[in-house]
Amino acid sequence: MTQTLLEGLRYIGVDDLNLDLFESQYAVPEGMAYNSYLIEDKKIAILDTADARCSEQWKRNLSEALSGRKPDYLVVHHMEPDHSALIADTLAAWPELKLVTTDKAAAMLGQFFEGLELEGRLIKVKEGDSLSLGRRSLHFYLAPMVHWPEVMVSWLDGSGALFSADAFGKFGALQTCGFWGDEDDDWACEGRRYYFNICGKYGGPVQTLLKKLEGLDIKMICPLHGPILRKDLGYYLDLYRTWSSYGVETPGVFVAYASIHGGTAEAALRLADILKEKGCPKVATADLTRDDMGEAVEDAFRYGKMVLAAASYDAGLFTPAWNFLHLLQAKAWQKRTVALVENGSWAPSAARVMREMFAQMKDVTVLEPAVTIRSRMKKSDIPALEALADAILNA
Repeated sequence: MTQTLLEGLRYIGVDDLNLDLFESQYAVPEGMAYNSYLIEDKKIAILDTADARCSEQWKRNLSEALSGRKPDYLVVHHMEPDHSALIADTLAAWPELKLVTTDKAAAMLGQFFEGLELEGRLIKVKEGDSLSLGRRSLHFYLAPMVHWPEVMVSWLDGSGALFSADAFGKFGALQTCGFWGDEDDDWACEGRRYYFNICGKYGGPVQTLLKKLEGLDIKMICPLHGPILRKDLGYYLDLYRTWSSYGVETPGVFVAYASIHGGTAEAALRLADILKEKGCPKVATADLTRDDMGEAVEDAFRYGKMVLAAASYDAGLFTPAWNFLHLLQAKAWQKRTVALVENGSWAPSAARVMREMFAQMKDVTVLEPAVTIRSRMKKSDIPALEALADAILNA
């Protein structure tokens, strides 16, 4: 589909409704959008391409938008293949087309396109450079590690449009989640899952980028994934400030559990009920053996406090809980308080392993003592769960 965003700026991106796993790991039941844009001025600039899965549709959209005209520039904000797969095809279609990107992105081109000839066709831009298109110019700002090292964003003066690369993106095809952010009933839900699983490790670089953008008159945010944002931009910017600083978005407790035969789950859900009874403003739960792991990571970042309940396994920690903690460590989970519940029929070991893994994370406080369940929760275990609930609520 193509759509006019404002005078001289058109959307030419594509939806992939058949994709089941984004980056071969994140469930996308509502598909995925690969956004691309066309600036029409005295010079014509294509902003990013799309994933090879959608090559024919993207080429049709580009042809429709060009209406027989020749583009002058192809601006590459990010070299990840879901946005750059059609660079070689586009350069081949228009021999006079020039490619505009960062020095680090230019170095990656040969890794993705063997034998690509760029003599006289490559424009490398640095921090603060601009590209005049006629009445308006694109201004470039480097955004390394948001979320690859070669990333940049650009701002089109005279329009206020910010082309934000992967920043401010979300899961979901535009046909399912809405073309504009203000049409999206719950942008933050999938925006949060996208941010923490894709960019979550790189809070510092995201903060640096946000500071660079503070002086710009931004009227519209055009990401590489998800809806175009044009209203109440302060809402999205504030969310990114909270997320990238590892702040607490929602007061409450996240209870995650990994249970083999149901005993650990019973104790975890009873603790969740106790927390609610004691007035916890919000209690979210996740079954780490069955629920989407990306959503569990999202909730771990969303709330300031977490309970992790897990079974012992092979003298260590039940695998789903270990995988969850591995993901949190990889995504730089930090500045949180956690309480532990372990289950073991003869030699409980889960709490020991959980403590060891949390010790490798930054500014994570583990409340003591952990609660140990022996096979099944019993009435005699309730006082310990009550005390653990008090400890986490008072932390």
